Amino acid sequence: MTPDQLAALHARCFTTPRPWNADEFSALLASSGSFLLTRHDGFLLGRFVAEEAELLTLAVAPEARRRGHGLALTREFAATARAMGACDLFLEVAADNHPAQALYAALGWRETGRRRGYYAPGLDAVVMHLGLAKQQEGG
Repeated sequence: MTPDQLAALHARCFTTPRPWNADEFSALLASSGSFLLTRHDGFLLGRFVAEEAELLTLAVAPEARRRGHGLALTREFAATARAMGACDLFLEVAADNHPAQALYAALGWRETGRRRGYYAPGLDAVVMHLGLAKQQEGG
């Protein structure tokens, strides 16, 4: 997917927080440690740094939701991050986005904090974490 395609899908999925534009996607994709996972109806953008990976955004077309695309992308994110050497995964999700929070919780993510007013006045970010077991060497 091109930055323009990513931005168009992101705009279909988000109003608050505001959708990212093509220039923002271009900059993120060019930054060190960033990786993009795609499916026909969605994508996930992540970033890996020093044994940690952050799920930056996950977007699934509204008409394709509840078909397992978000679940598959989130699982692929964890597997990709583990392969890169990540031991801990983090994300922020809007406090009013209960379907996304339920998806992450079903995969073992746990709330570790909140960022007050992060997305907009009165709209907090829920910070979530998933620890990955370190792989055994020589095993």
